[in-house]
Amino acid sequence: MDTHIPNFTTTVILSCSILVLLNLFPTIISSSIPFFPPQSLPTKSGYLVVNSTSKSSIYYAFYEAEDPISSLSETPLLIWLQGGPGCSSMVGNFYELGPWRVNHKIELERNYGSWNRIFGVLFLDNPIGTGFSVASSQEEIPRDQFGVAKHLYIAVKSFIGLDKSLFGKRPIYITGESYAGKYAPAIGYYIVRRNSVVAESERVNLGGVAIGNGLTDPITQVTTHGLNAYCTGLINEKQKTRLEEAQSKVVNLVKGKKWSEATNARNEVMNILQNMTGLATLYDLTRKIPYEADLVARFLSNSEVKAALGVSKSMVWEECSQVVGEALHEDVMKSVKYMVELLVKKSKVLLYQGQRDLRDGVVSVEAWMNKLKWEQIGEFRAAERKVWKVQEQVAGYVQKHASLTHAVVLGAGHFVPTDQAVNSQVMIEDWVLGRGCFAIDNTPKSQ
Repeated sequence: MDTHIPNFTTTVILSCSILVLLNLFPTIISSSIPFFPPQSLPTKSGYLVVNSTSKSSIYYAFYEAEDPISSLSETPLLIWLQGGPGCSSMVGNFYELGPWRVNHKIELERNYGSWNRIFGVLFLDNPIGTGFSVASSQEEIPRDQFGVAKHLYIAVKSFIGLDKSLFGKRPIYITGESYAGKYAPAIGYYIVRRNSVVAESERVNLGGVAIGNGLTDPITQVTTHGLNAYCTGLINEKQKTRLEEAQSKVVNLVKGKKWSEATNARNEVMNILQNMTGLATLYDLTRKIPYEADLVARFLSNSEVKAALGVSKSMVWEECSQVVGEALHEDVMKSVKYMVELLVKKSKVLLYQGQRDLRDGVVSVEAWMNKLKWEQIGEFRAAERKVWKVQEQVAGYVQKHASLTHAVVLGAGHFVPTDQAVNSQVMIEDWVLGRGCFAIDNTPKSQ
């Protein structure tokens, strides 16, 4: 699976009766906890019910913009979805792009590259059963992207309903990484389709979708690993041939719609590549040790922290859920490229990758991106790839035409905001606002 954390632990499925307890804990923490200062608390946090009968709910933590450049009712709202499937967005919150990060002392420290500098950011533990979210039963956990999107849509509408005067008109940008390369297009696609059949007052104001190091078109992406590793100097030609044979097996299984077997075969491709390279992690070919997202687990194991975030002290938080992963096992190799093809016509799309990611990196994404069924894909492929600089230093490269933008972030692996906090902040802000290398393209279409 395309999880950030290769070793899953078991998800706790809470009963409806336990869910009632979740509302008993305040979202304001005592200042007696030195490692969780009151100013680091979310603006809002709690639960968004996605099934009124079973009370299955998605956990959320919302951080309002710290220095908005417009009135709050017009300030863009970013929604962050973690990958997995089954990994908690609290990893994104406390390890990547939230305003406070957990350090090695298991204390919070300011993140000056946070994404809520001028935008609001809403972290959702998705699907139900993930992180602090609640699934009343394993059977209710979604098994495909339609089910995921349906729950997310209910959650987004519920969040907007918390304060329609504040959230009702704000442009919403769906963002996420890794397996959210499927989640983000799925909810974006769902919103576009729903907006076409509901009254204007009920529409969600979708601004765009941004996917970081995403698994979006797996059948295409799995074919790139051998060539990518070979050209990077990590494997030789003999190893490349063996890897390509394993990749072909995955493709054949997908074509035969043997989805579970295809997922297992893709996992084997990753295991072969890991063994061949001997790297600490395929998520960043330069790292000597894997990413340390377990710091978040240690932080969120504290009962007072959990109470402050609005969840039961007895709830067990996990980085990634094996139960959710198993529910979506057959979904892994199914493509959502067609969803991106709709979104690039009806909205705007940013695809960004850390240059050092070997799992869902640049070559992997370009392979399917250049095959988009979109009338302007030719113009996009012919567009100039610009050198992108932040504070006079090269931050990466940006290629853009009309509604599609592709960005490569130098010095970053799979967790782009962790590796390049400030540059990732500049990237998302400039893309949303249409500035710099991410400026709105007014070039007329070729005839």
